[in-house]
Amino acid sequence: MTPKFENLTSNLRYDAPAALVVFLVALPLCLGIALASGVPLFAGILTGVIGGVVVGLISRSPLSVSGPAAGLTVIVLGAVEKLPTFEAFLLAVMLAGALQILLSVLKAGVIGDFIPSAVIKGMLAAIGLILILKQIPHALGYDRDPEGDLAFVQSDGGNTFSTLLRMLDNISPGAVIISSISLAFLFWWEGASLRKRVQWFQYLPGPLLVVAFGILANIFFKANFPALAISDSHLVSIPVAESFGEFFKQFHFPDFTQIGNRDVWTSAVTIGLVASIETLLCIEAVDKLDPLKRISPTNRELFAQGIGNMTAGLIGGMPLTSVIVRSSANVSSGGRTRMSTILHGVLLALCVIAIPGLLNKIPLAALAAVLISVGYKLTQPRIFVEKYEKGWAHLIPFVVTIVAILLTDLLIGIGVGLFVAGAFILYNNFHSAIIHIKEGNKHLIRFKKDLSFLHRHELKRVLKSLTEGSDVVIDVSRTSFIDLDNIEIINDFIQTAHFKNINVSVHRLSGQATQIINTSET
Repeated sequence: MTPKFENLTSNLRYDAPAALVVFLVALPLCLGIALASGVPLFAGILTGVIGGVVVGLISRSPLSVSGPAAGLTVIVLGAVEKLPTFEAFLLAVMLAGALQILLSVLKAGVIGDFIPSAVIKGMLAAIGLILILKQIPHALGYDRDPEGDLAFVQSDGGNTFSTLLRMLDNISPGAVIISSISLAFLFWWEGASLRKRVQWFQYLPGPLLVVAFGILANIFFKANFPALAISDSHLVSIPVAESFGEFFKQFHFPDFTQIGNRDVWTSAVTIGLVASIETLLCIEAVDKLDPLKRISPTNRELFAQGIGNMTAGLIGGMPLTSVIVRSSANVSSGGRTRMSTILHGVLLALCVIAIPGLLNKIPLAALAAVLISVGYKLTQPRIFVEKYEKGWAHLIPFVVTIVAILLTDLLIGIGVGLFVAGAFILYNNFHSAIIHIKEGNKHLIRFKKDLSFLHRHELKRVLKSLTEGSDVVIDVSRTSFIDLDNIEIINDFIQTAHFKNINVSVHRLSGQATQIINTSET
């Protein structure tokens, strides 16, 4: 990392506009995920604030943004229903955070280094496609499925594709007008020459203009064309407190008397492990999106997430993770440092406290246009072309990951992608590692650099082919690693070779360490 990016205040001209875009993306997602998870809507906003400010201050990931995660929706909903009170659930969230801190101490962040690139890119492309598919109904005024629900099977009993069919009978003309103009503007704004000619336009976020347009357009519709007006059910819906006393009543605190409840601990471990895995996946993905290719310290990130979840559980929030949708919006909006993450959390807090009424005038159709543009950047056609050019070993795990995530959810899809990628890795590494040269009854068996467990069958086959009276030289001089199972196979052969009147010698470099039995060495 270069010094100019270590100062969080030196890039405000980039981070402030990015923070505004992330705020606009995060707002409906916080509400939608809270609704889908069965927790108070305020808990979703509160967790968004904690993910921005608390995690942002502690983390060392320059572009990752944390908050409520769609990948935890089913787990959170199950825990809320299983535990006796919401306060008992908050205790489970606190304990999950403590588990993440323990994982950071144990250096578990290294897990992220073993995720193949094809799977990470597939995850990003899948999220992009899901955003587009999930936001098309909102763009057309059909808001049956909550904003934060990214799973294939939806809470309303339908799925991603059935919703696209059902929306055809529920299209809102006003929403279509707002979303269409907004989307066209966002794609034009990316390369508009006006932004290049007028310098300060470069830092004016297109999504902010889209949101302002959406509010003004709906006001215009209500005044002049009531048939086009968007109803309140298609607008952002934030809880509005009538007084400070009512506002503070929305905070809840954990019930420590439930510390002996087995279900609390089961929920805590499940949330902690899944949240950690999702965070490591997101961190790895965001680092690949970072134009500067900076590497986030994963153990530090687990620690930051743990503190964030303990804070959320302490004051009435819901579990948080590093989230790819908000993080990718941060990258695509030009964010440079953690300040964009922190500022987005501050904006969430200020707006919920000061102007919830204004936020409740934002059409979901305008926000859908913003999310569709973010989704497109994650799944542009050139990404598929690049994977095709790299060959089947990259393309197939990439496509399988996309399809699996689309048809299930994030974690199951990643698991399927890892399985397929692992199969390709094994296949590509399963090449002949044994050279067998035969002249009469003399045999040279030479091993290449590595002899792993993948080569056990080949080794057994070669040794079994040796006939009585053979003179055998086993050459390990070029071998740096021999799997212990293979060493055992070789030693067993050496110990029993005399029964077949086979003479065995081992050729190795002077001082070379192996656990092969010493015979007459050459």
